[in-house]
Amino acid sequence: MPDQPRNDKLMQLFLLGIVILIVPIALNYGLNPGLSLPMTLDIRVEGTDQTHIFRALMCLYLGAALYWGIGAFKPSWQRMAVIWGIFFALSLAAGRAISLVVDGMPSSLLVIYLVIEIFGGLLGLAVLFAADKKLRR
Repeated sequence: MPDQPRNDKLMQLFLLGIVILIVPIALNYGLNPGLSLPMTLDIRVEGTDQTHIFRALMCLYLGAALYWGIGAFKPSWQRMAVIWGIFFALSLAAGRAISLVVDGMPSSLLVIYLVIEIFGGLLGLAVLFAADKKLRR
């Protein structure tokens, strides 16, 4: 019988950290976008279609957070959950970087999100490399 993957505490902390960061952002986008987005960002939500899009985005983020949360406590999921976290963060950062070049400077909150996403993606890579190094020992 093959060995079961062992829980990696560093991966677990990383995954729990991104869950803690992403859930409030998700709720801000979709719980009541007509109220929260004009207060936190320069976005006016007018009509059902816009609300629909922000609620779908909220559930996409919450679905990812659920996956990362399960991965934090299920060792056989941890590595893939960390990889997904890296792709998630760096993909968002890439989109924001393109927007910086094409559209100019966004609000300060979105710049903060960019910094967090770059840091999170790089941190995830470091966590993954540390886990790989531990496996090779």
